[in-house]
Amino acid sequence: MSNPRSQILARLREAELTAGRTAPDIPVRQFDWNPDERLVRFREQLEAVHGEVHLVGDDWPGRLLELLAARGAASLLYGTGTEAGAALEAASAFGGDAGSAVRLVPYREPLESFRGTLFDQIDAGFTSCRGAVAETGTLVLWPDSREPRLLSLVPPIHVALLAADAIGSTFAELMHEQGWNRGMPTNALLITGPSKSADIEQTLAYGVHGPKELIVLVKVASQDPV
Repeated sequence: MSNPRSQILARLREAELTAGRTAPDIPVRQFDWNPDERLVRFREQLEAVHGEVHLVGDDWPGRLLELLAARGAASLLYGTGTEAGAALEAASAFGGDAGSAVRLVPYREPLESFRGTLFDQIDAGFTSCRGAVAETGTLVLWPDSREPRLLSLVPPIHVALLAADAIGSTFAELMHEQGWNRGMPTNALLITGPSKSADIEQTLAYGVHGPKELIVLVKVASQDPV
């Protein structure tokens, strides 16, 4: 009579013999949406769950600072060493009412020494996006050392920059188009709207476990800000 150890080894040997089998053909939802339709669908879905979408061009940093200044946000935490971070720095240095009203805070310190500032003095956090899903209005983030997860998790306002051509119809389509099978991060985030939670009576509250507001700047090839 075989013992548990023998059973486990037998299953492992069987797995080695069948490792070369072709993956099953699992049907997935597909939509024949063109890029403009993807953008419209993404915007509708995200705004339906209290997200905010603005179409922007190359002048997006100034638009971002204006949106935050209008909300009374005085500080914006961002990752350094990125193209988007450099654009923010340039816009802030250029000046203007919005630029002077919002203080840029680069994320450089270890969390242990930065914790007090992060939780008590930061009004908004900024990240870029890997892509988005039109079907559900979902942002896809790949956090790294330059833009860690806390940028989108801790501040009351999360601002994300998304390229319009990085919006896929479905999550499966996005993974396929971007070649996720060639390598994935240790942490991928899917964000659909601001943080929300409901109690036993189904009373919905925002910002209980994360940002109260989600602002998405969708960068398009040629578009007046909306």
